Amino acid sequence: MSVERAPGERRQLALMLAPYLAGLVGLVLLPAGVTLALAFAEYDLVRAPAWIGLDNFTELAGDVVFRKALTNSLVFAAFAVPARLLIALGLALLLHRRAVLAGTARTAAVLPTAVPEVAYGLLWLWLFNPLYGPINQFLRLGGENGLTIFGRTPPQWLTDPVDAQAAIVLMSLFTMGEAFIILLAVRRALPPEVYELAALEDATSWDVFRRITVPLMAPALGLLLLRDTIASLQVSFVPALVVTEGGPPPYATTYLSLFVYRTGFEYLRYGYAAAATVVMLALTLAAVAVQWRMVRRAERVYGL
Repeated sequence: MSVERAPGERRQLALMLAPYLAGLVGLVLLPAGVTLALAFAEYDLVRAPAWIGLDNFTELAGDVVFRKALTNSLVFAAFAVPARLLIALGLALLLHRRAVLAGTARTAAVLPTAVPEVAYGLLWLWLFNPLYGPINQFLRLGGENGLTIFGRTPPQWLTDPVDAQAAIVLMSLFTMGEAFIILLAVRRALPPEVYELAALEDATSWDVFRRITVPLMAPALGLLLLRDTIASLQVSFVPALVVTEGGPPPYATTYLSLFVYRTGFEYLRYGYAAAATVVMLALTLAAVAVQWRMVRRAERVYGL
């Protein structure tokens, strides 16, 4: 049923929408169009852009550093996105009730997300220091000769390629405050009558979680999964730049975002960086499309 709006009301709505549309055009659509155009050109800020067709994309296909950055980004997303979502869900289910110190615990869960990214990276640079960092100092407790209690060398967070990748994932797990707040609000909004009925039926905690909580929270979980997948290609930039500087060799923590930054702003190959950005966008859209199909299928299964 359509609702007719008075001309004055339509003008008010248009005026309210105008700042958003201006920002969308000026900050999203125009930069996206320029990036797409530069992807097919050679440009270094000195000479005028020169059209080279698909040469940038052809070069990307054979670029060893780009392939390494692409692999690193996919691995990071595969581990960090579901882990962040599971931790946020677990904290939301644990802290949704009113209890002693629950408010303090909620604040502690959100606080890392509010810390500026560079400051957050510098903090973890100290935590990951292999010699005097608190993490490795804790792991050495009970061990001898600098080894852990299991007789193994503590992780070399800044010098070993695998440990460095794990460090970036670990850093990302503590910045799930937004997802936690959303899931906490969704959980507290669920009807208590459903859980009271499950208690009368003597349902186990696992059955309640699997058959009631997850299906009811599935729409929010699906949207957060899509959002975190999109953001995963950006959130690794500052940690990789500040903490590991893209290393250790050979490019262990060089992600697509860092590859684009260095290609454009250090090597001044803006056309090549734009082509990498277009590829990054295409991969993100493909991943989101796959996840969207999974979410819709889950909604049909649960009847949502």
